[in-house]
Amino acid sequence: MNQTEIRAGDVLLGLFDREGYAPLEPPVLQPAEIFLDLSGEDIRRRMFVTTDADGTELCLRPEYTIPVCRAHLERRGAVAGAYCYRGPVFRLRAGETGEFRQAGIESIGRRDVAAADAEVLALALEALDAMGVAPAGVKLGDVGLLEALVDALQVAPAAKSRLIRAVVSGRAQTILAAEPEPALVEHAGLLAAIEGQDPQAARAFVEDVLAIAGISSVGGRSAGDIAERFLARAGRRDAGLGAEARQVLQAYLAISGDPDEAASRLRGLARDAGLALDGALALFEERAGFLAARGIELSALSFRADFARNLDYYTGFIFEAAAAGAADPRPIVGGGRYDRLLSHLGAPEPLPAIGCSFWLDRIAAALAGAEPARDDAMDGDGA
Repeated sequence: MNQTEIRAGDVLLGLFDREGYAPLEPPVLQPAEIFLDLSGEDIRRRMFVTTDADGTELCLRPEYTIPVCRAHLERRGAVAGAYCYRGPVFRLRAGETGEFRQAGIESIGRRDVAAADAEVLALALEALDAMGVAPAGVKLGDVGLLEALVDALQVAPAAKSRLIRAVVSGRAQTILAAEPEPALVEHAGLLAAIEGQDPQAARAFVEDVLAIAGISSVGGRSAGDIAERFLARAGRRDAGLGAEARQVLQAYLAISGDPDEAASRLRGLARDAGLALDGALALFEERAGFLAARGIELSALSFRADFARNLDYYTGFIFEAAAAGAADPRPIVGGGRYDRLLSHLGAPEPLPAIGCSFWLDRIAAALAGAEPARDDAMDGDGA
């Protein structure tokens, strides 16, 4: 870690301490299964994994949010807490070290959701200013609003999960633009069985089904070739939606603008489509009000309905910002709300939570006018 990273981290920790975030350094070794279950595909492929003497699979922490949440539950259970951190995270990165440093905050248990969202974003922007880094615009999204829309359209649970994952991975328009293939509709049961499996497991499952059916080759193609073609076609299938629902979702994903402009367009879409989104839209507008009350110019914020960060545990408000004028367009800070994560980790009752994470190497590079080493697949990691 160079001196610029150290100074940037010191500024962050001083600001976090002023706001009442207690320092926490969770163990570097973490249970691998938790990240495999709860994090996005990028982290799953890039973790450093080992086993202990009992054969339990462990990993070097690839991000801080899950370790901080685990530590909170061990210490305080369902009691609210606010934490800050600075330290190394570990992920496989081609051609460069797999260890780099992040700093950030996690706010756990606050029930005033809109106010907490606004506080974390406001603190992130204040931190950038304190470090002397100007953001190149701030992108906002809302996974909770997307979920509310999909629920209002009465999308089946499996199709809902598939659609939200497609938005997160940037494939939503490909799925929504296509009519379902008749052959895939006929094999809906097989598709449901492989839903959520990683590609290798899904291929092995399809090959097993073919083997049970006594099929080794068709038209010169092996069982493996057949499985590959089936999975490729399955990846292009639609999200199990009717034409009207696809049109509404396409219109939703095209909405962008500052929070006030976006709210007006979102209410118009809900009205025209006859969808009950009052609760999600009220939260969206309340959050904008708290941001304005903190002196943040809403016109400087850019909401995009199709914006997502590549971690599976986000449930609501999300944001990120890159450095203005930097050669590197990747975010230097990003975060969001993850209200279901602590329940997955064993919380005795639901605990709302939100946090954000700063990339110290990217911040140091922005301050130095240089470009850090690339890590393109992991723009959305951390809180």
